[in-house]
Amino acid sequence: MTTHKKPLAVVAVGGNALIRDEQHLSIPHQYEAVIESAHNIAEMIEAGWNVVLTHGNGPQVGFILRRSEIAAQEVAPVPLDYAVGDTQGAIGYMFQKALSNELHKRGIDRRVVAIVTQTLVSADDQAFSHPTKPVGAFFDEATAKKRQKELGWTLMEDAGRGWRRTVPSPEPLEIVERDVIASLLDQGCVVIACGGGGIPVIRSERGLAGVEAVIDKDLASALLAQQLEADLLLIPTGVEQVAVNFGTPEQRWLDTLSVAEAKKLIEQGQFGAGSMQPKVEAILRFVTHTGPNGRAGEGLITSPAAIRRALERKTGTWITP
Repeated sequence: MTTHKKPLAVVAVGGNALIRDEQHLSIPHQYEAVIESAHNIAEMIEAGWNVVLTHGNGPQVGFILRRSEIAAQEVAPVPLDYAVGDTQGAIGYMFQKALSNELHKRGIDRRVVAIVTQTLVSADDQAFSHPTKPVGAFFDEATAKKRQKELGWTLMEDAGRGWRRTVPSPEPLEIVERDVIASLLDQGCVVIACGGGGIPVIRSERGLAGVEAVIDKDLASALLAQQLEADLLLIPTGVEQVAVNFGTPEQRWLDTLSVAEAKKLIEQGQFGAGSMQPKVEAILRFVTHTGPNGRAGEGLITSPAAIRRALERKTGTWITP
């Protein structure tokens, strides 16, 4: 794998980070949020980091699927792997434009490139037998059962808010375009890749084939960071630091976590299975992986606005090998 003169960070921005609230769902509103993220990422680049930006796409894929459902009588529906590709292009374009503008404003001469990225999964992954990842719109029970019968969907009742389609979420095994991403980094580019965890593909007799699934963005980002031998996996979130006993009088913010400490806190259920825990688990995968160079990278969780100070070790939660 290539070497990087500057330290390399993979920064995994969530798809929900582009949507402030129910009143700010439009593309222009999402672009405003992208501009804010681009400012924070440009600060990293200005401070001397090489950056690969990855991003989530959960809400955006949901919007595409909903439009597809509404227009089903007029145009053919959009398969899920194509919806992931669509969001990679659209969100990648927003970040490419916003980051290019921000870097130009700072007098930094760096090209920003968004690359449509495929992520290899196994056709034998058990997730295909147990679709558990909710996507798309909410339905009442009668509509959900109708879709199940007509389209063969699997569905689940989601926290009292209605019924949603569920799809498999298989383990990411390989970032197909990783060598291209590494080459672009060597050319001095800022790279946007692995949107939505990457488009899920399997290898068949005919080559690569897309599958109806979604891949966890943080796990795919951890894999990409491993394969690029990155120095840092940074996952921005809603709080400056990770906490134990969150929301109680015993709440305590964490400056650093060792692998052993993080695993123990996960076993205790300290991080919340649907919130902070997946982020910590993804970082653990990265920091416990030793590359061919014999060293492992570090992980950092902090809020977008605190990234600059966190990189100076003034805030954030650092997870170390």
